[in-house]
Amino acid sequence: MPDEPRGAAIAARSGAGAVPAPAALPLDDSTRLAVERTRLALERTLMAWVRTATSMIGFGFTIYKFFQEFPAREQSTGFPGFLLNARSFSLILICVALITLVMVAVQNHNEMQAMRARYGSLPRSNAVRVAAFVTGFGLLALAAVALGP
Repeated sequence: MPDEPRGAAIAARSGAGAVPAPAALPLDDSTRLAVERTRLALERTLMAWVRTATSMIGFGFTIYKFFQEFPAREQSTGFPGFLLNARSFSLILICVALITLVMVAVQNHNEMQAMRARYGSLPRSNAVRVAAFVTGFGLLALAAVALGP
């Protein structure tokens, strides 16, 4: 019984009736507003990560296209014995952005599930849809860089 509140564990041992789960209780205004603030903070955090990932995808693709137009510059900026060229750097940026988006989406999902389990139904977020759209955009950019000339 480690996940139960202390009062529920005492009531269960004493033979008293079960204590209702927190989701069964109506929330007072201050608790409801606190839950809403927490949910909105989760959305803002997700959108900040989406913004960062979008920038990384955009920078990666731009670097690739820039050096594709000016191949002489790429050769002159390469380090001897170092395998990182513009295409590799672009692929790394885009992959890091995509991995970050997936990790953040999973974390957001887990946090929202925990809040729903404790406080009941919460509205669905459009931020998750935006993250999915940016992930698709990133996959297209990744394919363009990886399969491009």
